[in-house]
Amino acid sequence: MSDHNAKAATDSHPRRRLFLNDALSEGVVVSPPREVSHRLLSVLRLAPGEIVGLFNGRDGEWSAVLEAAGKRDVRFAVTRRLKDQPVEPELRLCFAPIKQPRIDWLVEKATELGATHLCPVITRRTQVPKLRPERLEAIAIEAAEQCERLSVPVIEAPVTLDRLLASWPAERPLLFCDERGEAPLLSAAAPPAPLGIMVGPAGGFAPEEVTALRARAGVVAVSLGPRILRAETAALAALSMWVGAGR
Repeated sequence: MSDHNAKAATDSHPRRRLFLNDALSEGVVVSPPREVSHRLLSVLRLAPGEIVGLFNGRDGEWSAVLEAAGKRDVRFAVTRRLKDQPVEPELRLCFAPIKQPRIDWLVEKATELGATHLCPVITRRTQVPKLRPERLEAIAIEAAEQCERLSVPVIEAPVTLDRLLASWPAERPLLFCDERGEAPLLSAAAPPAPLGIMVGPAGGFAPEEVTALRARAGVVAVSLGPRILRAETAALAALSMWVGAGR
């Protein structure tokens, strides 16, 4: 392959992808935050002249050239758009916080599967009421960079189940994964987006929570199959079933 063709191929499919909040357009120059710059230079060992893909969740993906790679001056020159920004269906994953490293894995895989919002919900049996949202956001960003997604899910502030149900829009379906009750498989019952998927904590929902969920207008009880799944497995099984159903 000639040098020209090799550069064109690299420009079309950059080996590295990077999420930035900056607006992206042809000809602009952007500088990543200090912590991102450190990772680029110390961990990924990028050097001036290397081409990366930049995305911000709004403007699509852009090719950019690393112009400067100093300790105090890291700059990318944006050259051309590689992909337009797609319209993503709103898919909210509501889950009870769980311990590390399982919640890290949940956030990573939920990002890969297309969840647009990750909504921690404090239930009666939740064992981990406190979270580090900045850590979860960093995991989601890294997962989006790796899987060629053009957006990063929003990490919502934790809320109680009562508060979530009180504020949930009546017109937005909420699929309640009920591991004990009689319900159709999610893959057969799931409506199209926008919607939410709710999975419970380790040990499941308390009986009064199940009653409140089933009594709420817009809540659809669904099953993930005959087995009782761990909380993180249930969340990802539910997302996979919805995606696989082609909704």
